[in-house]
Amino acid sequence: MIFRIPTVRINWTTSWFLIGTFVLTLTAVPLYLWYFGVDWFQLAVFAVLLAAAGFSITLGYHRLFSHMTFRAKLPVRLFTLIFGAAAFENSVLMWASEHRRHHKHVDHDEDPYDITKGFFHAHIGWLLFKLLPQPPFDNVADLKKDPLIMWQHRHIHLLAVIVGFALPALAGFAWDGWVGALGGFLIGGVAKVVVLQHCTFLINSACHTIGRQPYSTRCSARDSLFLALFTFGEGYHNYHHEFQHDYRNGVKPWQWDPTKWLIWILSKLGLTGGLRRVPPEAIESTQARVRDLRSKVAS
Repeated sequence: MIFRIPTVRINWTTSWFLIGTFVLTLTAVPLYLWYFGVDWFQLAVFAVLLAAAGFSITLGYHRLFSHMTFRAKLPVRLFTLIFGAAAFENSVLMWASEHRRHHKHVDHDEDPYDITKGFFHAHIGWLLFKLLPQPPFDNVADLKKDPLIMWQHRHIHLLAVIVGFALPALAGFAWDGWVGALGGFLIGGVAKVVVLQHCTFLINSACHTIGRQPYSTRCSARDSLFLALFTFGEGYHNYHHEFQHDYRNGVKPWQWDPTKWLIWILSKLGLTGGLRRVPPEAIESTQARVRDLRSKVAS
């Protein structure tokens, strides 16, 4: 123990990576922009790779592989596995195992990012400290049968470095030599990873703290348009926890959920299918039950 920190439980590799990339984003990125200026190409690389990796997490890791809310053809599956690796959020196998455990044990001790242990724990603390003993992959037997998922799991670190860091650096080098390569690495690589990771972490922390609960009060998950703007539509978390097998998080047509729109567009192109939806009457019934419960408590 150092200053009451359980050093034996520190996940040193993950901690150094998360802290190191965050520090580089706050120091090296501004210095680069100060010396070399803002380049539209670097910003474009940042935006494109942020979108590619972000949708690979929300559409692929989350709604496709963890919850199987739709089916996807090989190009979509392969794209999300490759660019999802660039988020440095580990393999689909580990990500889905932890997420399924979260849904099964939400707000309880077995929940990997249990919000009752504090905002910091749910946001990033659960990654900095290892669970002892480590939970087994006993809830992803279906994913273990997929050779593409197992290929990604075996090569996740190599894929992450190549797609997450080397690709933007190479794009920058092709654009502006070594100066461009450095910018590509820092802006399209490091800064992109930090922004994307903390947007993802908001789902585990802020989406269990901020917002409304129109569908269920059985757990801490909440709906928030504000958070949906930063999470590719994942901010409607109260709905998601109540109806986790719906491919939509923002179930209302006007709710900001670009992930559901992309899934729907891909279905029209024949690349996705079997989109699972909760019947409107079931949604309305659930909302009515919550309203009745609140009115009884108020009276």
